[in-house]
Formats: sequence, C-alpha cells, structure tokens
Amino acid sequence: MSSHNESILREPLVTGKNITYAKVTDDILLPVENKPNKAWWIGFIVAALGAMLWVVSVGYTFWTGIGAWGLNKTVGWAWDITDFVWWVGIGHAGTLISAVLLLFRQNWRNSINRSAEAMTIFAVICAATYVVAHMGRPWLAYWIFPLPNQFGSLWVNFNSPLVWDAFAISTYFTVSLVFWYCGLLPDIASVRDRATGLKQKVYKVLSFGWNGSVKTWQRFEIVSLILAGISTPLVLSVHTIVSMDFATSVIPGWHTTIFPPYFVAGAIFSGFAMVQTLLLILRKVMNFEDYITMFHIESMNKIIMVTGSIVGIAYLTELFIAWYSGSEYEMYAFANRIAGPYAWAYWAMMTCNVISPQLFWFKKIRTSIPISWVLSIVVNIGMWFERFVIIVTSLHRDYLPSSWAMFYPTWVDVGIFVGSIGLFFTLFLLFLRFLPGIAIAEVKLLLKSASLQQKTKLVQEGAFPEEQVKFFQNSLDKYDTVSEEDIKALDVRK
Repeated sequence: MSSHNESILREPLVTGKNITYAKVTDDILLPVENKPNKAWWIGFIVAALGAMLWVVSVGYTFWTGIGAWGLNKTVGWAWDITDFVWWVGIGHAGTLISAVLLLFRQNWRNSINRSAEAMTIFAVICAATYVVAHMGRPWLAYWIFPLPNQFGSLWVNFNSPLVWDAFAISTYFTVSLVFWYCGLLPDIASVRDRATGLKQKVYKVLSFGWNGSVKTWQRFEIVSLILAGISTPLVLSVHTIVSMDFATSVIPGWHTTIFPPYFVAGAIFSGFAMVQTLLLILRKVMNFEDYITMFHIESMNKIIMVTGSIVGIAYLTELFIAWYSGSEYEMYAFANRIAGPYAWAYWAMMTCNVISPQLFWFKKIRTSIPISWVLSIVVNIGMWFERFVIIVTSLHRDYLPSSWAMFYPTWVDVGIFVGSIGLFFTLFLLFLRFLPGIAIAEVKLLLKSASLQQKTKLVQEGAFPEEQVKFFQNSLDKYDTVSEEDIKALDVRK
C-alpha cells in the first residue's frame, strides 16, 4: 500500500494513543461481543415500554377505527401525517452522509455513516406504519400498488401524489437497506471470524461468504459507488414527492411551489439533528470518543446551522409570497398561523428552527457536547411543530366559517407518536447490540492518514513546517479526547 501523508492543517478524524488495526476492531466490537452494560439495558427497557405503547395504540386504532384519533370533518389530517412527514425527514441524513459525502470523498463520514444509515432505515419503518395506520382499512394497504386484481378495471390513480409517495418511500427504503447491508458485510465477517458456536454460524450466513480477497474488496468499492450514485437523487426526490402531498392541492398554505426545496432542506436539517442526538449518546455509552471526535460533532453542527438558515429563509419567503400573491385567502392562512389559535405552535417552530441553530455561529457552543445535544433535540421538536403548523393550521379554518374547528389529540394520537419513538429506539438499540455501530473497515482507512498518532509521528520526523504545526496544535484545543501532553508532543521547538 502506498503511503499518503495528509496535510497537517486537516484536523484528525481518529484520536487516542497506540491505535492499531486490532485495537479498532476490539473497541468497536466490544458492545457486540460482550454482554450489554447497564446503560444499554436502561435505554432498551424504556424504549421497549414505548414500543409496547405503540402496539397498544395501533391495535386500538385497528380495532376501533381512526375515529379513535382527534380528527373531525374539518381537520382530516393531523398528527398522523405530521408524524409521517417528521419520520421521513429524519431518515434523510443517513442517505446524505452515506451516499453524497462518499461521492465527495469526505472521510469524516467514515465514523458516523453506519449509525446514520441504520437510523434512516428505522425512521422509514416508523413512517411506513403511519401510512398503513391512517388508511382506516389497513388490510387493504396493498391496494396502493398497481397489482393485477379481480375487480375489473380498478387501478391506482397515478396522478395522485399519495401513489407517488408509495413508490418513492418503498424505493428509498429498499436502496437504503441494500446500501447499509452491503457496507456491513466486511464487519459482519469480522464478527464471524471471532465468534464460536451458533453465533459463528449465524454471522457466517449473514456475511454472505465474504472472504476479504482483493477481488472482493474491489467489487465492494464498485458496488458502494453505484449504490451511492443511485441513492443521491433519492435525497432530493423522496421529500420532494412528500411535499407534493400538499403542494399539488389548492388549499391556501399548501399550494406553493417552494415546498419541494423547502421540505428537502428541512429533512436534512432534522435528520442531522437526530444523528447528532444519537451519536453524542453513542460515543459516551459505547466509549467511542476516539472515533467520533469533536471534529465530527462540529461538522454536523455546521450543517445544522446552514440548513436551519435555509429553512428560515423559506419561512420568510412563504410570508412574502402570501403577501405578494394578493390572495386574501393565502394572506389569511398565514395571518392565522401567526396570530390565530395555533400561534403558540408557529412561534415554537420559529424559535426552535430559526433562532436556536444560529447559536452554532459561536465556536464555544458548537464544540460544547451538552449544548449540542440539547439543541439537536430542540431542532427536532421544532421540525415536528413545522409539520403540525403546515398541516393543521391550513385545515382548521377553511372557506366556510361555520366549518371552522380545532384539533385536539386523543390518548391514541399521543400513544402512537410516543410509541413510534419507542419503536425507533428499540430497533436502534438492538442494532447496536448485534451489529457494529461504526464501520470498522472504513475507520481503519483513516489510521495511516487522518489519525492523531500518525500526524504526531510525521511532525516528530519533521515532515511539516513549524507554522503549520502550530496551527494544528491550536486546532486541537477543542478536542475532549486530546490531552495537554498530546499537544506538547507536537512541539517541534522542544
């Protein structure tokens, strides 16, 4: 393998001392090969209780009908579609990290792509449950697909964005699942080679005969690039089509052409926020601080800040277009959002989505782990309110004042939403228990180029000029895993 010396101006992507290929494997497989710790059990029990609430709430809905929800003749869509769009949005960051950043050769994705891809799959599963649940007759869910049937000329309406939804989301889920599993193959093989008994047999089947040969790796790289190329358009298309559920209607507040880019930016915004929420817990509980570094945290905070700013511009553009259109109905829809009975939800949305991300302009805030974690949760609360505001406030006051009505969620609405969060975390924790949460093979690629120990070695050998080394030393101040001793080891003047 040819040597490659990365610029000292680039911040390290792997920290820690005496990091070897074997240590990387041992560290990342520790949660898989050993019994789960107390923190995992606490999280799993809480998440499983939430998943049980989801089962009860969805079962009650199937048994009773969607009249169990707080819907009425005016507000026919509410928490069900709000939660559906929210979950689809959360699933966007995984594809962006795994596919788009791979095509752009952004190596900082290597430590975070595995968990982000898993998050995508589990979020889409949660979103799909809403699609089925809100049909009223879920046993006829297959009618959404253009299947041959015995009902004569009965066919799906291809002009309906709801049909587009079914194709977009099923395609997104399939490609994301294949991409995620292909990336897992070398790591599953690592687990297989270290396991014994029944566990080895199970992982042998799951590894699909991976042998680690040069030809196998070559094909792995080619397939990864092909899947990344297929996945990249999905980052834009899926939430674009979801936005058309609203944009193709004639309802004031929905009928606007800004929705596709606005929804895509919002999806990336909320997706990265959820990745941040999960990874900050993961690096602490699983002791992955050397592999998920402050550089990763700060980079994700920068993306949250940029996409939050785009979403803020979209909000202001909506207000301007409503005024510029001269349509009294459109103007009233937004006036009702700002000062109507749901004004509290609108201003919660603006505070969480527009104001809170701007705090990341300050380096001390975007490199603070507790503040980053809190703000990532605040962003996803705001994005849920955004979908609620778009859907409910546009419906609850229509053209006929005598039909105006308020929406109030029932315990079933709340139970399904809270339960879906429990289902999501249950799946995610099971993933961490049985599969590597970080891509072992991809992290190993960084050891000879982007690790702190490699850069330290090169500095001590005099491979970089003094002014660059000084700049590098200053950039290490924010790392919580780099000690003063590590920084002094880089001093070329000693």
